[in-house]
Amino acid sequence: MFLLAGILVATFSQAQQTDNKPPVKKIEVTGSAEIEITPDEIYLDISLREFKNKTTKVDMNTLELQLQKAVKEAGIPAGDLTIANVFGTNYDQWWTKKKKDPDFMARKQYRLKLSNLDKVNSILGGVDDEGIESVNISSYTHSKMEDYRKQVKTKALQAAKAKATYMLEAIGDNIGGVLEVQEINTDNYADVQPVAFANARLMATDAVADPAAFKKIKVRAEVRAVFFIK
Repeated sequence: MFLLAGILVATFSQAQQTDNKPPVKKIEVTGSAEIEITPDEIYLDISLREFKNKTTKVDMNTLELQLQKAVKEAGIPAGDLTIANVFGTNYDQWWTKKKKDPDFMARKQYRLKLSNLDKVNSILGGVDDEGIESVNISSYTHSKMEDYRKQVKTKALQAAKAKATYMLEAIGDNIGGVLEVQEINTDNYADVQPVAFANARLMATDAVADPAAFKKIKVRAEVRAVFFIK
């Protein structure tokens, strides 16, 4: 009984000390930052289609060889040109229909990875105009996107600290250490909506006329931070 009473007294005493402890003085703020970057990975979809040049049919094999040659002459690695789609329900049916119907005009879509659009004119210029059905920018990103995301988060936290500092200085106080940091939002930008160009020559002219005007990627971050007040 004496031992139990001693424990109760000690617990009560500790609770009183905790209750009497002054509350932590703190300030809670948010900080945000945003940067714009120029993409260095642009994915271009080029759709090829067989056509008849008067009485002569220009087949898919010819168009593919023209495109592959143009890509090579532009100094782009062969691995950056891949097949994106063979139009039809599946490749076997497409090939069967092509063999049975000599007038069937096959279609195939390629995806080309570029670091910029400077070479689009020369690449498209190496393929018969009528063989290019359509061209569109399917998506774009940056090879160092994760580094930029880290950079913008750092800037957002620095902005939160600066805000807390000048707010407290206005009332004669100073910030101490950080108590809590929470990431509210980081703009993990979505892939761009495809930008289609019905006329391949028009696309080449517009896109390359002013490469600097190409849409930039906005990366934004926002954080919530709680700091001690000295």
